[in-house]
Amino acid sequence: MKTHESEEMYLETIYLLSRRKPNVRSVDVVEELGYAKSSVSRAVNLLCKKGYIVIDANGDIALTESGKKRAESTYEKHSIFTELFIRMGASRDLAEENACRMEHVISDNMFEIIKTYLNQN
Repeated sequence: MKTHESEEMYLETIYLLSRRKPNVRSVDVVEELGYAKSSVSRAVNLLCKKGYIVIDANGDIALTESGKKRAESTYEKHSIFTELFIRMGASRDLAEENACRMEHVISDNMFEIIKTYLNQN
């Protein structure tokens, strides 16, 4: 993985998969993202080394507390941006696509301002 954004994308994907199924494996991430097995394997190993995930003897992936916190934060940004863009008139597809981009680059301060604004309006 080359960037902070990639880590967040993988963590968010693992988080969302874990909400849909009891066990998440690398092959599930491959299928979800459409990436090469080798790319996902490298990413998963790096996330494991950084302490964001653990992999058991069966190959099941679980988020650590720090991994879950980071994944939930990314997913919250994605959800808020998607809602905002839809309210502004974007189609769901366009909103989702742009939310994916923005969730990785916005500062925490600006995100809190947008979240507060949405909650008040």
